Amino acid sequence: MENKDIYLSVIVPAYNEQNRITKTLQIISDYLKKQSYTYEILVVCDGPKDKTPDVVRDLKLSIPNLNLIDRKKNMGKGYTVKEGMLAVKGKIRLFTDADNSTDISYFEKMRPLFDQGYDIVISTRDAKDAPGASQDVSQPWHKRLMGNMGNLYIQILAVPGIWDTQNGFKAFRDRVAEKIFPLTKIDRWAFDVEILALAKKFKYKIGIIPIHWINDPESHVSLMAYFKVLFDVLKIRWNLARGVYNKNAEEK
Repeated sequence: MENKDIYLSVIVPAYNEQNRITKTLQIISDYLKKQSYTYEILVVCDGPKDKTPDVVRDLKLSIPNLNLIDRKKNMGKGYTVKEGMLAVKGKIRLFTDADNSTDISYFEKMRPLFDQGYDIVISTRDAKDAPGASQDVSQPWHKRLMGNMGNLYIQILAVPGIWDTQNGFKAFRDRVAEKIFPLTKIDRWAFDVEILALAKKFKYKIGIIPIHWINDPESHVSLMAYFKVLFDVLKIRWNLARGVYNKNAEEK
């Protein structure tokens, strides 16, 4: 399909997901097949050590509009989402996690905001961002603690006014994705902070929808990853202060 023909692109970044990816892709496909708009699904493999790419290849036989990028080297979720965002053709480009912690049906809450002129629409698990947001199962204590402390830190340094920067269900207009993602420098977990910081820098209109989030105990995010996020947020602040993104934007 040409760019003008695809309304929604769904990007699913995947590391070692051979045990979960089938269920998630089937849920996404079953939902999208019922919609009136055109769509594509792209799985981007981030150098997995298991058989995730083989599983996805097999699913292409039964799931329409499913594509795969099978990168052999692990580069991080941020790099993987960027690769997907710049490879797809949809007018709206949504990335969602392979564990299906945010159901694809929440896209229906995003669509009206795009119709109203929003450039980016994100989801939140925090009622301070949007009434009605909630979590099904509480995360482990260390993730809750680091999340609360880290969010205040993130708001002060990079993304004021947004309490949940990290939920993996965010959608962008094509022109916005093509402006923001080529400028990003963060390849791993703090990439969400960077793309939102850039969105605010370029004064894009950000909408927020509440979701009911389901914690997956098999999440690949470790305690150490939270400390790396905090360090990378400093890098983002430093890049903003030095005008690094301005220089890159001019080069683009």
